[in-house]
Amino acid sequence: MTIQWKSSSADTGASSTGTIWFPVSIGLIGIIVGFGLANLVNVRIPSNTGTPPPVPPSAAAPAAPRPPAEPQVAQEVPPVDPEKDHIRGNPNAQVAVIEYSDFECPFCKRVHPTYQQIMKEYGDKVMWVYRHYPLGFHQNAQKEAEATECANELGGNDAFWKFTDGIVEKTTSNGTGFPLDQLPVLAKEIGLSETKFKSCLDSGKYAQHVKDDMDGGSKAGVSGTPGNIILNVKTQKNTIISGAQPFANFKSAIDALLP
Repeated sequence: MTIQWKSSSADTGASSTGTIWFPVSIGLIGIIVGFGLANLVNVRIPSNTGTPPPVPPSAAAPAAPRPPAEPQVAQEVPPVDPEKDHIRGNPNAQVAVIEYSDFECPFCKRVHPTYQQIMKEYGDKVMWVYRHYPLGFHQNAQKEAEATECANELGGNDAFWKFTDGIVEKTTSNGTGFPLDQLPVLAKEIGLSETKFKSCLDSGKYAQHVKDDMDGGSKAGVSGTPGNIILNVKTQKNTIISGAQPFANFKSAIDALLP
């Protein structure tokens, strides 16, 4: 007699549930163990090397202040000569403010009112001495410098300064700011003979004079424009001020050299 075993529905259900939950349980255990290991690995153990933590930049000690720069001194300043130099103000003043300048230099144009302020402030105590220093990359500067010498020849020192003020006022600077064909026109405006002025300028007779000014400035230590030298003409003590500095900087140097 053959006996057949039949599984009940309860037995079948229990067997299916056990079969499913066993791998699920194993998976959950694996996740828990993995999570614990991950936390363990991420725990940072403080180092005991004895090295102090870096100091943030804001907490660093402040740098020691730099000492003030020593004033620059000219070595061989050509002496002020009323027969050769163009002087505005008192030619017998003890302090000369010497300007080595280029008519097409924008910084020279900027410092021109500062020199005018110096003359108002100090009166007869200071003289303004103008010397030429045309830079090679300013195309019109050389002939403009020669033109002021022609104005001086035809009208004297007053004409020189009127012509100088006129160029500075009219030029837009940087090389060709004042057209060369307008130089005779400016000469006529200040009362000079346009024909004689043009003849003088075309001759080139003052080219060497301009070069001599520039050579003297270079020997004194001028390397750019405006090159300003504050000089006590009696003691020869001096200070170089480079560039278009504010009035206060000139005042400090002048006051230091006044008797």
